[in-house]
Formats: sequence, C-alpha cells, structure tokens
Amino acid sequence: MLCIDDLLKLSAFQTLSEARLQWVCDRAHELNLQHGSSIEQEGAASRGFFILVSGQIGVTRMTEGVEMPIGRFDAPHFLGEIAVLSGKPVLATVRTLTDCCLHQLSGTDFLTLLHECREFEQAIFEEVQQRLRGLESFFFGREKISALGTLAAGLAHELNNPAAAVVRALRDVVPAIQDLERMTLTYGQRNVDPEHTQEWLDVREQGYQAILQGQIDVMMLSDREEQLLEWLDDYGVEKGWQLAENLAVGGIQPATLDHLMARWRDDPTELREQGLHWLSLSLDVMSMLKAGLQGAERVNDLVQSMKSYSHLDRGPQQVIDIHHGLEDTLGLFSSQLNQKIEVRRVYDLSLPQILAFGGELNQVWTSLIDNAIAAIAGEGVLEISTCQEADRLRVEVIDSGAGIPTAIQSRIFEPFFTTKPVGSGIGLGLDAVRRIVENRHHGTITFDSKPGRTRFTVYLPISSTNI
Repeated sequence: MLCIDDLLKLSAFQTLSEARLQWVCDRAHELNLQHGSSIEQEGAASRGFFILVSGQIGVTRMTEGVEMPIGRFDAPHFLGEIAVLSGKPVLATVRTLTDCCLHQLSGTDFLTLLHECREFEQAIFEEVQQRLRGLESFFFGREKISALGTLAAGLAHELNNPAAAVVRALRDVVPAIQDLERMTLTYGQRNVDPEHTQEWLDVREQGYQAILQGQIDVMMLSDREEQLLEWLDDYGVEKGWQLAENLAVGGIQPATLDHLMARWRDDPTELREQGLHWLSLSLDVMSMLKAGLQGAERVNDLVQSMKSYSHLDRGPQQVIDIHHGLEDTLGLFSSQLNQKIEVRRVYDLSLPQILAFGGELNQVWTSLIDNAIAAIAGEGVLEISTCQEADRLRVEVIDSGAGIPTAIQSRIFEPFFTTKPVGSGIGLGLDAVRRIVENRHHGTITFDSKPGRTRFTVYLPISSTNI
C-alpha cells in the first residue's frame, strides 16, 4: 500500500495536507511490474496517473517507423498527467527498465485532487510546462533532422546522375586521348600534304561545334546514323556501328566521308580506316567532355542551391527575395516532382525584398511543399503564387490532394497533432511553421481546404521595423 512518506518524496505532493495525502493513498492501486513491462502505449487512451515508488522507467516515441528513446527516469517520479489533463491519446510509450513498483490513480481521482487543491495544481502545471518544453525541444530537433534527411536523400538522388557523368567522362577520356595520340603519330609518319590534313581538321572542328551547340536534330539523328552505317559497311569497316553514332552526333555526312577517304580507299595499311576511327573518336571525346562539363555544372548548381537554401554564407537575418528561397526549396525536392506532378509558378517578380531570417523561412517553404507533395500522392498539381497585399507579401502553396478533413482542421497547428499514422509524423511541422511565421516574422498563416484543393497562405510584413 502507498504510504504518505512515499508521496512526500515528490515536491508536488508536499503541498497537500496529511488528510489529502491519506486520501491519495487510499485510492491508489499498487502495481509491481517486471523489467520490460508496458505502462503506457503511444497512441492509446490514458490509463490514469502513476507514481513511481521504486525502479527505473524509459520513455520512447515512434519516429519514421523507428522507436526513439526520449528519456529515462528513476524513482521517485510521477507520470501520465499530460494525457489525463488533455484528454488526448498518450504521446509516448512508457516501459519499465528494471523491476518497478508503481501506484496508479484513476484519471477522475487525479482531476479531483487537482481541482480541489490549488497549490498542488500549480505544482503539477509547472512540471507539465517543463516537461512539454523538453519534449518540444527534442521533437523540434527530430523534425529538423527528419527534414534534413528528406532533403539529403533528394540531393543525393539529384547529384547521382551528373556525378556519374563526370566520372564516366574522366574515366573514358584518358584512354581515348592515348588512342588519338597513337593515330596522330602513325598519320604523321606518312608525310601527308598539309591541305588534306587541314580538311580533316576542318571537318572535326565542324563536328565539335555541332556537338557543343546541339545543332543536330534528335529526330533526324537515327536516320543519319543509318546512312553512315550503310556507308561504313560499304567501305568495309568492321563494327561500323561503333563509329556511326559518334559521326552522326557530329553532323558528318556520307558525302564528306567520300571526299576525305577517296585517297585512302586503296591504301593497304591501317591508314585505310584510321581516319574514320580518328574522326569518330575525336567527336566521342568532345561528347564525353560536354557531358562531363554539364554534369559538373549541375553539381555546382545543386551545391549553390543548397548553400543559398541554408544561407550558410550569410548571417541569420538578411534582406531576401522570397522567390529565391522558394526556387531553392523546389530544387531540393526535384527528385520527388515527377512527370505526373505539375508545378505551377504564379510569381509577382516585382515584389520588394524583405528583411527576414532566410534560413527559417526556407524551413517554412520546406514543410509546406513537403506536405503538399505528400497530399498529391504522386500525381496532381502543386501551385506556388506570390503577390503583394498592402504592406504585406502573400505566399500561397496550393495542392490538388484529397484535402484536410473538416473535423480536424481546427487542430492542425497544435503541437504533437498529426494526421499521419503513428511513427510517421511527429506533429510539430506546422506548429514550427506557425512559430516561425508569427513569432519570428510577425506575420500570419492561414489555410483553407476542400477535396481537390488545399491552400496555405503566408503573410509577411514588408516593413523591416517589425523584425
């Protein structure tokens, strides 16, 4: 049986009279639990108020399908008050880490005690406030890490193709250049007249320009390649298909090859075909260099986008163009924006710049766009619009998803509230968005939703005196 001395080890109960303490002892139900026993289950209804007399308990919460530890507590300790006070499901799972002795007080008895004893009520709410601050701090950190993980995965996906192009170019271009040097040396030993050599160089240069400027019509490329392959077969080149594609990309015509190869057709040495291999390989090297350069430029663009997104090179507060932040954020989500998702930009590019916490605003855009993409579920429309209303900027993020059910619309900005299954969402994304917009930027955020259209609207003051 619970005794008064056990209760007095907790500061909140020191505010109660001896009669009230005895009242608690008379109503408490003793629980002796072995190591690993469950006391409260995340998402379940409250089982009441618990007083830990001996042993140690651990608190965990499901995050992205993984059970994450968020705290452990030794006796004496009390728990369960938040779920009883809020009337909502339990926020976290509580298990015994050792053999434990607890005493369970029903939710009704706990509320009776709370309402009839003012000092006890104040002590409990002070403890609740402290615990919620600790939970919010932990979960905000987890929310940021989760968002960072999402962006990192998208960035890795975007970097993969251009990085691979750079690697292929650097890997393949070295042996190709060595082959070209060997061919050039063999050709030089024949003392060919300079005019003919210049003809080859001119054709190669024209091929370079065709590749670099993308002059060849993709629709005609296949036909050109077939014509060249037919010419190469007629000339007697083995594996002519290996040369035809490069020559076609460089815009080489069969008539050009007729002219260049006329003097070599009856040559008994390797020079009979070497010019064709030299020209094809030269054009292939240029194509590899172009692909590598494009890959490097794409990598650089992504790095610059990430740098701009995070404002790594600037202080926390800057004069910003909100369109840059929106575009940087969209760029980091590009791997999720497939061909079935239409992105509509309705920007007022004449909007003035504002003084803001750029990195934090990008967290707002990240959360809203991430939610919109999730709502679209792979196919639909994502629209982002900007405009000015009096002394405020307005940014709207609109999706064509199923909409937010009317019954829960009043709760979506509440801390720890989420529409996602247990373990799939922390429930602090929109709460963090609201705090950044309202507390940090003195703006407002609203939303309206119906099936097929959900719109979040952010208003930000243009005047810098508010920040």
